[in-house]
Amino acid sequence: MTRPLKLTLGVKTDPIEYRYSYEWLFRLMAEEGVRHAQIGSFFEIYQLPDDYFVELRRTADKCGVTIASVFTAHRELGGFFQGDPRWEKIARANYERLIVAGALMGARSVGSNPGAVMRDRMETKPAGIACYIRHIKELMAFAKTQGVECLTIEPMSCLAEPPTLPDEIRAMCEELMAHHRAKPQWRAAIGCCTDVSHGYADRDGVVKFDNMRLLEDALPWTTELHLKNTDKIFNSTFGFSPAERERGIVDLAVVRDLILRNAEKLPVSELIGYLEIGGPKTGRDYSDGKLEQQLRESLRYARETFAAHGQE
Repeated sequence: MTRPLKLTLGVKTDPIEYRYSYEWLFRLMAEEGVRHAQIGSFFEIYQLPDDYFVELRRTADKCGVTIASVFTAHRELGGFFQGDPRWEKIARANYERLIVAGALMGARSVGSNPGAVMRDRMETKPAGIACYIRHIKELMAFAKTQGVECLTIEPMSCLAEPPTLPDEIRAMCEELMAHHRAKPQWRAAIGCCTDVSHGYADRDGVVKFDNMRLLEDALPWTTELHLKNTDKIFNSTFGFSPAERERGIVDLAVVRDLILRNAEKLPVSELIGYLEIGGPKTGRDYSDGKLEQQLRESLRYARETFAAHGQE
């Protein structure tokens, strides 16, 4: 018998960056009945003092919103793949600071994509993966001391950004989960923040693994989701307005059904899917004001489809 799995809707905060306040977004979320936020990173997050994050948590609480997760927005923790100790040092320090910030906001999980191999240095990929694995194992212990339960990895869409292929996802997650299970009292768990729009198309644009295949392969480690739409070769991403649904390939009802059929594979009993859209062009008077409608349309569609099962 398939065990119960609750699917819940959340929002990643990326589209308000440098144009709307968190209070504005949290109030909109509350009006739409969405109670879980994933804070997307921004450039200042690594330098702001502790009290800023405590205040942000209070702001969310006042709106009835929980900051459940923190995740990067700009690929800025990829220094483990540069083969340069100076980049590696900064990536490590910033990752630690992101964990601390997440803990101060009450987040259960903190994460990022591991990083990118330089296209003209693809032969360095194994060394980059090894460097990342070494640091993330140490960061699992650091996260535990801060009260963060899980560090998350996002499977990506190209060979330069591991893990992308099913074997890469499996190898990385199995190694890191074995490390956690060896001393779970001292090490945070590892999980996938799996993006339902990520698939793999090769250099000729031929789809080798579609988004649904990669989603299914990542389910044994998936602890949270990114919800967004995309085209047939995963080239652009967008939301779920009526017009966007016509041109996109992601059907959240199909995503929901796949997950529920495989509920016993997931490591969680509640799976939060965070709407992750960039919104309209930033910094234009004719576009910034359209963000509210885009968010509301996408959230209402996601609530009616993905989160209809078990949603409060």
